[in-house]
Amino acid sequence: MLRRLTVENYALIEQLEMELDPHLNIITGETGAGKSILLGALGLLLGNKNEGSTLKDTTRNCVVEGLFDLTGRKMEPFFEAHDLDYAELTTVRRMITPAGKSRAFINDIPVQLTQLREFGAQLIDIHSQHQNLILSSEEFRTSALDTVAGNGPLLEEYGRCYTALNSLRRELEERRAAAEQGKRDEEWLRFQVEELTAAQLRDGEQTELEAELSVLEHADQIGEALTALRNALDEEEVGILPRLKQSETALNHLGESYPQGAEMASRLRSVIEELKDLGATAADDSERLDADPERLRKVSDRLNTLYSLEQKHHVADLNELIALRDRCTEQLAAITHGDEEIAELESRIARTESEARTLADRLHDGRAQAAPEFEQQILQTLMQLGMPDAVFRIGLDSKAKELSRTGCDTVTYLFTANRNTTPQPIERIASGGELSRVMLALKALLARRMQLPTILFDEIDTGVSGRIADAMGAIISTLARSMQVVDITHLPQVASKGETHFVVYKQEGHTHITRLTAEERTTEIAKMLSGSEITPAALEQARILLSR
Repeated sequence: MLRRLTVENYALIEQLEMELDPHLNIITGETGAGKSILLGALGLLLGNKNEGSTLKDTTRNCVVEGLFDLTGRKMEPFFEAHDLDYAELTTVRRMITPAGKSRAFINDIPVQLTQLREFGAQLIDIHSQHQNLILSSEEFRTSALDTVAGNGPLLEEYGRCYTALNSLRRELEERRAAAEQGKRDEEWLRFQVEELTAAQLRDGEQTELEAELSVLEHADQIGEALTALRNALDEEEVGILPRLKQSETALNHLGESYPQGAEMASRLRSVIEELKDLGATAADDSERLDADPERLRKVSDRLNTLYSLEQKHHVADLNELIALRDRCTEQLAAITHGDEEIAELESRIARTESEARTLADRLHDGRAQAAPEFEQQILQTLMQLGMPDAVFRIGLDSKAKELSRTGCDTVTYLFTANRNTTPQPIERIASGGELSRVMLALKALLARRMQLPTILFDEIDTGVSGRIADAMGAIISTLARSMQVVDITHLPQVASKGETHFVVYKQEGHTHITRLTAEERTTEIAKMLSGSEITPAALEQARILLSR
């Protein structure tokens, strides 16, 4: 539950702090005082997007902070999953900077808004004024019925199956489209593959051939250069090697008369060995090298073939040509085996759809079993709210309907305030006051089933007054015995039910909130009864309401 809420620099709020009761908290205030602003600040804390002008002072951060008591909520898995520090008293903080950037923290550890929303969804249900219209949403109607039916785990299983089914269907569409395109390209691809395969392309071949061609084209010049090198090294009397060997021998014979001679002879020996190796290499290459016109022609023809293919297929080199051949080969194979793959996909889709329909049927059975109890609970609450002749039924139709995210059911809420009138979809027939009462009955039922620690009603009593307002207050008060309820109301009959009463007011352009004493509560409820001028009769009536 929410123990404390602190708001700084948000909209019309300069600084605001409220300590909440674990049971019923009433919030009242004149229109325009800022009750909706308080609701917006709480929404930020629960992960809502920052929309519009948030900062009152555009030079400072907006900060909303809440202290939550998680005792008995078993939320340790959430903290472990998101690598957060668990504490029974957990602090949540949302900050909006002057630049509009948002930061969120749980126990001082930064979190994403998705994590903040997941956290808040397990703790607080906010019913805002416009939510009465949510009855027109089939998704809400189905979700409410599933909550009563206890379909949560089954819905998760179905959701995974339904997601897999849609993924397979998309893959099948892509495969079919590719197969159609492939059939149009098959003849061209086959020609490409045959041509490139016949060319017997080999990685690195072009580089090798270009190097060999360069040697063959300059065989005479290379031979002459190698012969000249061999002669320069080995030719008797004038060759370098014989003369260097003589010098080496002379240096070695100097002995003690010139000690440095041995070192020089050693160094000279290294040079002689290197030159001998160079001469041997030149001799070997010279012997292998031969002006071979036939080989030159073959190398030239092969390179011309490669160049021609590269130009034809608009590629830069042999590597790209080989990649093109392999890609065309794969595409051709995919076309050849495409029908088999499509058939396999169709088989998998059939199996997955069968599994999904089995799960959808189980969901339907659970909803059908829960519907009578759901209807009875709503009718009992509506009777307390002054609608003894109301009829509320759940329409559950699964005939010939495609699978959807929630199964194969169409869920409608059929309603009439007069049992002599045929029930119709509630969103078409119910008045504003009737919608408020039905929504309170739904919220009370769902809050008990979901075991949420906190529920916030934002003027759920819109459209009712008098005895019905008193009955709504009694139901909200009963609900608060087992959970924390925060109720923003404009009705004195409802406001009188809670011992913890806050009033929101505007002063010098700022929104403030204060917790009322017992005497101040009497005055506030009297003001709600009679307006700005508090009469003795209003005070007496306020005391009567508070004494109930």
